[in-house]
Amino acid sequence: MRAHSEEYLAHLKLERGLSPTTLTSYAEDLRLFEQFCRRRGIGAVSRVRPLVVREFLQWIRTDHSPATVARKLACLKGFFRFLTAQGVVSENPTAFIETPRLWRRLPQTLSESEVVRFLEGPRIDGLGVRDLALLEVLYGSGLRVSEAASLELSQLNLDVGFVRCVGKGNKERLVPLGQFAQTTLRRYLDTVRPGLVRRRPQTQAVFVNRSGSRLTRQRIWQLVKRYAAATGITKRIGPHTLRHSFATHLLTHGADLRTVQELLGHANIVTTQRYTQVDRARLKAIHEQYHPRP
Repeated sequence: MRAHSEEYLAHLKLERGLSPTTLTSYAEDLRLFEQFCRRRGIGAVSRVRPLVVREFLQWIRTDHSPATVARKLACLKGFFRFLTAQGVVSENPTAFIETPRLWRRLPQTLSESEVVRFLEGPRIDGLGVRDLALLEVLYGSGLRVSEAASLELSQLNLDVGFVRCVGKGNKERLVPLGQFAQTTLRRYLDTVRPGLVRRRPQTQAVFVNRSGSRLTRQRIWQLVKRYAAATGITKRIGPHTLRHSFATHLLTHGADLRTVQELLGHANIVTTQRYTQVDRARLKAIHEQYHPRP
């Protein structure tokens, strides 16, 4: 099973162009399923039956969210479709297992005043300049945390005010940089970054740590959490909250859905339409708060 898993992951990387983050998640899902099968004395994919898959899903349902269970099932469905197409297995054991319907959760966002307060968190010297530039880019351009972490100098055009972003499936898109993001980013690149990369002058990463190495996604998460706590924001937020806020605020101020879809790099406009629901929820809350007969 291990060899077939590695073959499938290679297929996803080379032919489907899945992001490193998704590949890591799928690799973990397949490893967990392999361990489950091994404990039941199943070592070959040809011996996997629908009942085994159902028992696996029931097992992980005890301590995983419905969304995580659905993702693991999606991984297994893709894996066995691949094996069936390759002739490794004659019947797909996941073919008649339905993906559970999930409640569609509205994205967590910050209000515009909360964004202003949040962006006042970093100090305006040293690493605080780097952090502010990072946060301004996340909110000002709606980048995913993986896109910000992988951003390189060659992808920036501060004279024109654009960043060339490589998103999911290695799809490229051009995203404008707002004036605040341009100003703080230029200041960081001119005054702070040179000192951080003096021992690693070959580093092309835009956002680096004290030793000149690329900031990881995990470190960016930590920074967002730290500044949220420091500025008194009690909502449970992460880097993606800034991306959600970016989209919601654009729509609130009149941007059309297609433009927001392009800026976010969504393949399907249905994904972008979630943000119109966020705006409707905000309007309903305002109506209930201020209307004399809510």
